Amino acid sequence: MFDRKNFIDSSLKESSEIKLEVLRHCLADINRAADLLVASVKGGGKLMFCGNGGSAADCQHIATEFMVRLSHDVKRKAIGAIALTTDSSNITAGGNDIGFENIFARNVEGLGRTGDVLVGISTSGNSPNILNALAKAKEMGIKTVGLLGKTGGKMKDACDISVCIPSENVQRIQESHITVGHILCEIVERELNS
Repeated sequence: MFDRKNFIDSSLKESSEIKLEVLRHCLADINRAADLLVASVKGGGKLMFCGNGGSAADCQHIATEFMVRLSHDVKRKAIGAIALTTDSSNITAGGNDIGFENIFARNVEGLGRTGDVLVGISTSGNSPNILNALAKAKEMGIKTVGLLGKTGGKMKDACDISVCIPSENVQRIQESHITVGHILCEIVERELNS
């Protein structure tokens, strides 16, 4: 019989333990990513986010925190940020006409400029459409950050900076991606106002 109480207990403990592992193993990479985002925004750049499935939802969530605000005690201007995952007409036309593996690269090509940052979010690090977007960004002189899972997959070396959550559990990786996204957003908005 399924023990719900034990399941809740172990899930919350595992989530907490993974976040402590993130602190131990990812602090330097999170700091480097924050430096890159702060420099981009201070220089007039924008932030673009891409991911699939749950990571697509994370892109939308994090981009919105940058655009609107995260910390209610910080009064600031909007930070230009866009999730490349939200326009259903764009995604379906791109998937139909140029292939699903090219949808994010096409958007980077159309929207991206030198000085911007592309953030790819993937638990596996092996999504072809994100890898193609990273390649397009590199071709255009756009810096890249990966929020990834355990080994980082192929994306780890394709990104300028990779934050690899030290877990193989997809749920825990995604929870930590949101935590890291919130940390990055709060650093940017606080440093822009200091």
